[in-house]
Amino acid sequence: MRDSILPLSVADTLPAAFAEWSFTENTVDHETPIETCELCGQQDLRYHFEIANPYTEAALWVGSHCILQFDVAVMENGRRLSPEEAKRHLAKLTQRMQLESCIRALEQLATKEVNPVLSGALDYYRRNKKLTPKYAAVVFWKLRTFRIDHHPSFFQVELRRAQHIEDLRQMPTRRVHRFWSALSAGQRRKAVELGHTPPDE
Repeated sequence: MRDSILPLSVADTLPAAFAEWSFTENTVDHETPIETCELCGQQDLRYHFEIANPYTEAALWVGSHCILQFDVAVMENGRRLSPEEAKRHLAKLTQRMQLESCIRALEQLATKEVNPVLSGALDYYRRNKKLTPKYAAVVFWKLRTFRIDHHPSFFQVELRRAQHIEDLRQMPTRRVHRFWSALSAGQRRKAVELGHTPPDE
């Protein structure tokens, strides 16, 4: 880490060097965990966050953990965020990349088959950032059928409205299992309360 940051900084000590750097708000989703943090060397990163040094015009692509661990400045409207605010800010950016990943998967799916359910699911997710249980049952079935790369836990399922809960209640358990990995812990408990059993590991 020392060898990564000091040659690209004006200062010759780590605390002073890190004080020169800040997060640029540029991010990259590599779709799969194949990248390396250019600061600490951690491998298998899916998301890259760019930090830059205005004094040397150098830039590094790093993991969000390094930004927080080494107190690299995260700015918003000209104000430096506190460590907790920075953590929330980076988490929101990660969630945004996950949302965009889900939409890309749904867009690919919509081109594979002329199906009003699939196009409707894409429109619904764009508007609400969630799938209804009925949409989820079809979407996850088709994503696997067409072997479209996706991360099930990135998706969110809508389960607040009474109609959606009733739809989940009446759905065959085998269909619920299709999107079980997209359900939160609370939603899984609700599914069990409605009479469904968890899938076998």
